[in-house]
Amino acid sequence: MSDPTDRAANDRAGFGARTPRGERPAIVVVDLTVGFTDPSYPSGADLTDVVDATARLVAASPAVPVVYTTIAYTAAEVDSVVWLRKATGMAALREGTPAVGIDARLPYTPGDHLIVKKGASAFFGTGLAALLTGLRVDTVLVCGATTSGCVRATAVDAVQSGFGVLVPRECVGDRAPAAHEANLFDIDAKYGDVIGLDDALAYLKGCS
Repeated sequence: MSDPTDRAANDRAGFGARTPRGERPAIVVVDLTVGFTDPSYPSGADLTDVVDATARLVAASPAVPVVYTTIAYTAAEVDSVVWLRKATGMAALREGTPAVGIDARLPYTPGDHLIVKKGASAFFGTGLAALLTGLRVDTVLVCGATTSGCVRATAVDAVQSGFGVLVPRECVGDRAPAAHEANLFDIDAKYGDVIGLDDALAYLKGCS
């Protein structure tokens, strides 16, 4: 939970206005891959509830475009990507291994879009912005892992790329509960709206 003084400071700064919701949403599922949802991997955690909630959101919205992302590195990149010197456990996310596959509990199909990324944001160094623009998307629902890392980075870049941002609370997760809550607070204040799953479902139903 956030400190009341934090909320007061944000109110004074003019943060926290609600995000306008467009008529052409897309769901971006960030890194709900085996390497993040299986606790046996260095980068993994038990995100069963997040996976289940995201699966429910996707399955209930068949007319809404869905973009999945995965982080995958070649052998050469493992030795050259600077981020991996800081986040060494991410080196297990090797191209062609089970770690980089979309969690089988999600309704991922060949008809869905897949973005392979090398950094935190789903937008950085990828064609995601162009893809969403081509689909005439105006609002992005960001789901996935982790709240303090790739979800936050994606939410920031989404709004900076001109898209409204909604983050269904039940559809994002983190290894660290305190980091999860702090970043949800910050996303809701500055970059998008953190909303409930039921609200997200009703919004997408209204756009169908």
